[in-house]
Amino acid sequence: MDDWSHCLTFGLSMAKQASQLVLAAFEQQKEVKCKSSAADLVTQSDMKVENLLKSAIANKYPDHRFCLIIFYLIILLSLWMSHESKSTFDPRFIGEESVGTGEDVELTDHPTWLIDPIDGTVNFVHRFPFVAISIAFCVNKQTEFGIVYSCVDDKVYHAQRGRGAFMNGQQLHVSGQQDVSKCVVVTEIGAERDDLALSTMTSNIFRLLKLPVHGLRALGTAAVDMCQVATGGADVYYHIGMHCWDIAASAIIVQEAGGIVIDTDGSEFDMMSRRVIAASSSVVANHIARVIRVFPCRRDDAKPSE
Repeated sequence: MDDWSHCLTFGLSMAKQASQLVLAAFEQQKEVKCKSSAADLVTQSDMKVENLLKSAIANKYPDHRFCLIIFYLIILLSLWMSHESKSTFDPRFIGEESVGTGEDVELTDHPTWLIDPIDGTVNFVHRFPFVAISIAFCVNKQTEFGIVYSCVDDKVYHAQRGRGAFMNGQQLHVSGQQDVSKCVVVTEIGAERDDLALSTMTSNIFRLLKLPVHGLRALGTAAVDMCQVATGGADVYYHIGMHCWDIAASAIIVQEAGGIVIDTDGSEFDMMSRRVIAASSSVVANHIARVIRVFPCRRDDAKPSE
């Protein structure tokens, strides 16, 4: 069995370096573009962080370069940046730009990096202090490690398969809560704004509050939200409509902290399904799965015709 610790160490180093770009731009005025909705934003900093990470990975691990998937929010940004003479796109990398133009997204057995350079772009634009860099590394379709760097509060969450989860070097453990009525629940409204999605999401909040639960929270970044379950500060996180690059890293962090990660229908977690429940216990996870409702989401790995 391969030990991917050298890749983890490198990923942690690059996340810290990339966070400096995020922090340097955090207080600055940003030029913003909208994608699918008014809540789905992209900035030039997404591109800068992504370029830093992908070039560093390509230089360090050239054997990964043809099986490296980097996802980022640049369907419109790619057009915007193409007018700048120094902007180029490396064809060795498959990103959300290529997904938007019809290329397949497929998680293969090859060493694969899944990166969200700025998770919480709306927060970043408004200077709301929860912005993260999310990095996951998969081999044989299995996540080997995950890194979530919450930039503003300088918290580095990471986990490696079979070796536990940590935040700034301190080992993490979920709360172990099994009583839903005593849970703090974390979720996000997300970028979906059609009537069915909005009515489903708001009715889910109503259903949970009527259980009751202790409270609901939303930090504006799926990666950091999910890590709160790993710390024990929250007891369960659920989301419908996020993408694999949002939660691939935080899923293994929750699992290595002793938590449970499943699909919203109670089945095995599938990062491409765009549905997730992460919880302190299987009792809580399955209870939430019975309560919430879902709306249709196109899988991240769906073929263009599907």
